[in-house]
Amino acid sequence: MTQLHHLDATDQAAALRAREVSSVELVRHHLDRIDRIGPQLGAFVTVTAERALERAAVADAALAAGDAPPLTGVPTAFKDLTFTRHTPTSMGSVAMRDFVPPVDAYVVGLLERAGLISLGKTNTPEFGLSSYTDNDVVGPTRTPWDLARNAGGSSGGAAAAVAAGLVPWAQGSDGGGSIRIPASACGIFGFKPSRGRVSAGPAGSDWSGLAGDGPLARTVRDAAALLELMAHPMPGDIRPLPDPPVGYVEQVARPPRRLRIARWSATHLADISPGPDALAAWDHASRLLESLGHEVVDLPNPFPQALEPQFNVIWSSGIAAAPLPPEAEAVLRPNTRYWRERGGRTSAVELTRAMQFLELTTRQVVTDLQAYDAFLTPTLALPPQPVGWFNESGDPVEDHHRELLFTPYTALYNMSGQPAASLPLHWTDAGLPVGVMLAAHPGRDGLLFSLCAQVEAAAPWHDRRPPGFD
Repeated sequence: MTQLHHLDATDQAAALRAREVSSVELVRHHLDRIDRIGPQLGAFVTVTAERALERAAVADAALAAGDAPPLTGVPTAFKDLTFTRHTPTSMGSVAMRDFVPPVDAYVVGLLERAGLISLGKTNTPEFGLSSYTDNDVVGPTRTPWDLARNAGGSSGGAAAAVAAGLVPWAQGSDGGGSIRIPASACGIFGFKPSRGRVSAGPAGSDWSGLAGDGPLARTVRDAAALLELMAHPMPGDIRPLPDPPVGYVEQVARPPRRLRIARWSATHLADISPGPDALAAWDHASRLLESLGHEVVDLPNPFPQALEPQFNVIWSSGIAAAPLPPEAEAVLRPNTRYWRERGGRTSAVELTRAMQFLELTTRQVVTDLQAYDAFLTPTLALPPQPVGWFNESGDPVEDHHRELLFTPYTALYNMSGQPAASLPLHWTDAGLPVGVMLAAHPGRDGLLFSLCAQVEAAAPWHDRRPPGFD
C-alpha cells in the first residue's frame, strides 16, 4: 500500500491540490515518522512541530481559496548551518547551541514564500567542516541503509531524512561535496548548482566561491523543482547568475541531445584510488549512458594535484575567520581547532595566491574540456563508512587523510564552479548505496538536469527504500 511518505514532493503537492490530503495531515504524518524513527538516524537537531502545524493550517486555507503557489503545503527541512530567524541554529557546535539568528537566510524566505513547510533543522558536523556528520550537539547521523555507518556530510542529516522518508526533499549546502557525499551514502539524488546560482545572503558570504545551497531529493524532478524555487539572486550578490531561459522542471521533461561525455576514475591525488564498488558503479553508469546514445570518452583526470594544498589554504582560512568568542575555543572539536589554527597561520598573501591559483587552474581545465558536454566520475571512492571510522584515531591529520580516501572527487567541482550531481545507480552486495557523479560546464545546470532525468528514467531508483524504513 502506498504511504504518504512514499510519494515524492511533486506527487505530494498534486495530492494537496486535489484535496486528497490536507497539509496538516501530511505534516503530521512526517512529524510522526520523525518522532518514531528519527532518533535512531540522528537526522534532526531541532524539530519545529508546533510552528509547522500552524503553517500547515495556513497552507490549507490558501489551498481551499485556490490562490496558493503550486508546492504549497509540502514538508521540507533546513540544514542547521542555514540561518532561520525563528529557530535555534547550532551549526553543529555546542558553542552555538543557543544561537537564534536575527534574520532568515534568503533561501529560507524563498522556500517559505513558495508555501513549503519546514519541520526543523537537520544535522551537520561542526560548522560543516567534515565529509561525515557527527558533532557534540546530537551525535552522528547514520545512513538508513546501515545504522552502523555514517550518512556522510556535511548535509548528512538532510540526506538521511530524505532517504528514510522523514521529509520528501530538503535543502543542503555544498562547499566541498557536502550535498553529493551524503546523497551517495544515503542512496538519493543530490545536486550542487553552478557557482552563483543560489544566493548566500543576507548574512552569508560567497567570498571564496566554493560553497552554495542546493537540493536533496529522491527524484530528479523534485530536485529541479526545489532548485527552481531557490535559484533567484538577492540584490547585491557578487556572482549572480541569470535565470535560465527554460526552467529546470521543464528541462527535466526534455531529453538531451546526443552528448559527448568524458569519464575518468583516477583521482587527482597520488596514492588515492577508488575502491571496487566505486569502479563498478562508474562502469555501470558508463554503459548505461552509451545505451542511451551518448558518446562516452575516456580521459585522464584533468585536475592537477596542486589544487589540493591550495584548496586547504582557503578552507582553513574560512573557518579561522569565523567570529567565535575566545571562550568558545575550549568546546570546539579537535578537528575544528586544527583547521582554525591552520588557517590562522595563513597570511593574506598566501590566501590571495591560493584563490588565484584555483581560479586560473580550474578555468584552464574547463577551457580544455570544451569538446565535451558532461563528465562522469565516481561520487566517492568508498561506500558509506562505519560511524567513528574517520576520527577514531583522535588525530585531525589522520582524520583529513581518511576524508581524502573517502571523497577525492567532489571538491574539484566546488573549485571550478561547475554544477554536479550524485545519482544513486548502484548498491553493493551488502546493500550499501554507491553514487556516481555527473557534471556539466558552469551555468549548464539545465542540461545536467535533463541528462540526470534521462538516466533516472532508464534506471529508476525512486521505489528503492532502505529496509526497516518503509
